Amino acid sequence: MKIHVYYGGRGIVDDPTIYALDKMEGVLKELNVDITRYNLYDYKANITTLCNTLKEADAVILATTLEWYGIGGYMQQFLDVCWMYGDKETISGMYMFPLVMAKTYGEREAKNTLMTAWELLGGVPLDGLCSYVDDRLEFELNKNYTAILENAAENLYRAVSKKLVTLPTSNGVIKKNVIKEAMSLTPKETEQLSKYVADENYVQTQKKDIEELSNIFKNMLASQDNGGDDYYTKTFEKHFNTYSGHLTILINITNKNKSVIIDIDDDRCGTKMGTTDSADVSVKMQSDTFDDIVGGRKTFQRGFMSGEITYKGDLAKLRKLDTIFTF
Repeated sequence: MKIHVYYGGRGIVDDPTIYALDKMEGVLKELNVDITRYNLYDYKANITTLCNTLKEADAVILATTLEWYGIGGYMQQFLDVCWMYGDKETISGMYMFPLVMAKTYGEREAKNTLMTAWELLGGVPLDGLCSYVDDRLEFELNKNYTAILENAAENLYRAVSKKLVTLPTSNGVIKKNVIKEAMSLTPKETEQLSKYVADENYVQTQKKDIEELSNIFKNMLASQDNGGDDYYTKTFEKHFNTYSGHLTILINITNKNKSVIIDIDDDRCGTKMGTTDSADVSVKMQSDTFDDIVGGRKTFQRGFMSGEITYKGDLAKLRKLDTIFTF
């Protein structure tokens, strides 16, 4: 029989949870149980992979210390990881013994939190132990308390070895409904995903990629709000005034990676998205400058003088842009 212990305290010397675990582990070892303890504070950097160790166990002890409120950050993070990346088939039917030692009020609530979380994961929670400990030394010297810890270890052994059957609970139904919203991944896929998440370089790369995609979609949405590509083409056709002769204008909106070709032939103005090397006038600007120009808040010449527009071609034709198009 293999039992894994996941300790969510901080590992301080006077932590009563450590004493309680030592007593229980001593009894279990005498019963030839293979005990492995995982101190969660030692796995802060790669806790996402820790859920993979569950497949090696027949039962687990979730032990934590209540220092002010709740089950503590390490234990909560471990349970979150079990939900996101743990193999639900492995956890299903696995016994869990909750152990909570409290230095303040709330030990029963913390124990119930562990039990409820394990039920939602699909496992089988046992009654476990919880206690308020004001003075660790007094707690350790009390023979009655020691006997309770030892008896609890024996009961855990009996429950696992005899495959104790428990009555169904409503949490099992909730679990079936909630798990529908989770990703449908195979055990191998969830294990691989947990390894990726534990790789800091991979995580940072993913964050950067997500940020870039987010910016792209924001730009796309902003463009769609203004009419999509029509915003960059039809706007010039709509506000075309007059021109005598032939003129090809290329306007490049650099941060949108969009270019508009405006082809003018006397009183005809045609536009399309694209690029060309034969433009008579080439203009580059940012999208906010473009918005100001087509919104009538700024002229081409003013944008050029302020450095917001870069221009290639005959400067006289640049000045004419403000008369060719009236915004």
